[in-house]
Amino acid sequence: MNDKRPKLLIVDDTHANLVAMRRLLGDCGAELIEATSGSEALALCLEHSFALILLDVNMPDMDGFEVASLLGDAEQLRDTPIIFVTAAYADDQNRLKGYRSGAVDYIAKPVNDTILRSKVRVFLDLYNARMQLQQTLGELSERNHQLREEIAERQRVEAQVRHQATHDILTGLPNRALFHERLLEAIANSPSGRGFALAMLDIDGFKAVNDTHGHPVGDALLKAIAERLRGCVRAGDTVARLGGDEFALVLEDAMELSLLLQRCQQLCDTLALPYTLPGPSGEVTARVSASIGIAVWRTDTPSDEALIQSADRALYEAKRAGKNRCLLDVAHAA
Repeated sequence: MNDKRPKLLIVDDTHANLVAMRRLLGDCGAELIEATSGSEALALCLEHSFALILLDVNMPDMDGFEVASLLGDAEQLRDTPIIFVTAAYADDQNRLKGYRSGAVDYIAKPVNDTILRSKVRVFLDLYNARMQLQQTLGELSERNHQLREEIAERQRVEAQVRHQATHDILTGLPNRALFHERLLEAIANSPSGRGFALAMLDIDGFKAVNDTHGHPVGDALLKAIAERLRGCVRAGDTVARLGGDEFALVLEDAMELSLLLQRCQQLCDTLALPYTLPGPSGEVTARVSASIGIAVWRTDTPSDEALIQSADRALYEAKRAGKNRCLLDVAHAA
């Protein structure tokens, strides 16, 4: 079982002094470790973390001042409190030298039992309080880390829920609710009467693919169509799936009608290319097309619903005219 008591280092080159210290401090609550020289003390300090060092000043080879000075030079050891145990305590010059070397206190020889125990108890209490504080701070840091992780996870889940509430599960495109939100934003941000356009889009021939090859192939086709739509629009545009094979696009920068019609025709051409899809018995090639109705926002447009109705009228005309084409609601654009 590991000894959890604080460690106290006693450094003295006289065996009798070590025995006396051991007797006086045996019940102080610390694990006592002894060294008989400065070099041994330094080596022990590198192996152990001490709550306090009782350091004899007068030792051969390396005196207590040198030991304290070397400990102070080591970053990991300089905060270890040192009490000098010396017969020269009454000498002001030695006391100043000791404080400059890093000592925090002095105990005069011959050692007074009560003073020794009292001072050791003070430093051990300070050490225990510091360790308790460090443990508390560590636990607080760990709890803060856990809270940050919990907050991040909650934010991730909330973002996922928000995304699921505003996006189509199958294609990942904005759903009808988010489409209306983006449409209202475009109306609010439109700098002029013809700043953006609305395109309503139906897939021609989707039902036949669905009926012939089954719903899994139909779903794969819708996902492939969504990917093509994403690849055809600009960064500020919105592509939404309204349901079934119905899609809607909010297209920015629609000032030039000829360019707008050209963009929508490119959509038709792209969507009409064949689709290679995974089927239950191997790959399936599907061919569909798109009918697109376009309406341009004007300052005199009564509402977003009026704009949608205008695009729907153009979509109906595109289907009635033979499908696989895009038409502009001319009456609304005039």
